[in-house]
Amino acid sequence: MRRANAPSMAVMTVTLITGANKGIGFETAKQLQELGHTVYVGARDAERGERAAAALGARFVPLDVTDDASVESALAAIDAAEGRLDVLIHNAGILETELGAAGAQRSFDTNAVGIVRVTEAALPLLQRSSNPNVVTVSSSMGSFWAVNNPERPESGLPFPLYAASKSAATMLTVQYAKLHPQIKFNAVEPGPTATDMTAAFDFGRPAAESARVVVRLATLDADGPTGTYTDENGTLPW
Repeated sequence: MRRANAPSMAVMTVTLITGANKGIGFETAKQLQELGHTVYVGARDAERGERAAAALGARFVPLDVTDDASVESALAAIDAAEGRLDVLIHNAGILETELGAAGAQRSFDTNAVGIVRVTEAALPLLQRSSNPNVVTVSSSMGSFWAVNNPERPESGLPFPLYAASKSAATMLTVQYAKLHPQIKFNAVEPGPTATDMTAAFDFGRPAAESARVVVRLATLDADGPTGTYTDENGTLPW
């Protein structure tokens, strides 16, 4: 009598999203959770992060992208629990509206240097994945083409620190793609979105719609593109 084959255990995709307790990060976590990912909600506010993870059925990890020790602790926790990381989504970001040195330091530390902190800590875990994938939620505010195009709304938005730090975020993503060709690195403009960050300006679509743009890149096959800067319509000039 032939024995039936035992059912194979599906390998879950392990995903970390920074700044995932609200907005696009939360909706991205929700959609990836629904697709079967093991999602780690990274957030610097423990109460909000735990609440978001509980609402999603995801896992919470304390993570402040501006703090070396916090970043190292978060990745160590994922390493201990999972032994690898398949998808990293750089979503944490801030919008400084007042131009000054202090604001510049905060903007770049979160929006650009934070990408380096988290990526460097995550690289050993990503290198253990069979399909490692890094997505940077950037912005067309960081595109020279967009901010100088009078037909684009970016040309009329006076946020120099946000624009400059997002331009740096995109460049870091492209350079990481060159440094680590075995890992996919792509930057994405998710589209104008109504979030806490943009509430004062009264514009944008629901975060769930923009999250779908991020999810598309977060679920690329192993032979997917790398080193790209896109929005939902394709490649963005930069």
